[in-house]
Amino acid sequence: MKRLFLTVMAVLSMTVTFAENENLNNVDNASAYNMAVNYDRLADCLGLSTDQAEAVQDIHTSFCADMMNAAGANADERAGMVKRAVEKDLKYMRYVLNDNQYRKYLVLLNATFNNRGLNK
Repeated sequence: MKRLFLTVMAVLSMTVTFAENENLNNVDNASAYNMAVNYDRLADCLGLSTDQAEAVQDIHTSFCADMMNAAGANADERAGMVKRAVEKDLKYMRYVLNDNQYRKYLVLLNATFNNRGLNK
């Protein structure tokens, strides 16, 4: 009886530990996929006009929503969702930004993805 009780307690403690680690990984993933930025600083860095700044903010807000949806998705679907979100973001940014601004934006986006460990 004592062995059975100890075995049940060991299984329960391992299950709780596993579930706790899984929740911590989900929190880390959610924070890594949060792409919110300071739009004033982004506009200064890229040298945006007022109209460009408004368009970039709208495009990036949509990108942030797509990335948060990817963070909540299954691991199997996540990579595809991130790829589609980035492609959509870059397509729209290419339309709004000139060549020099677009190159700077690519550098910033790539650095962000590298720093958050999303380039796998």
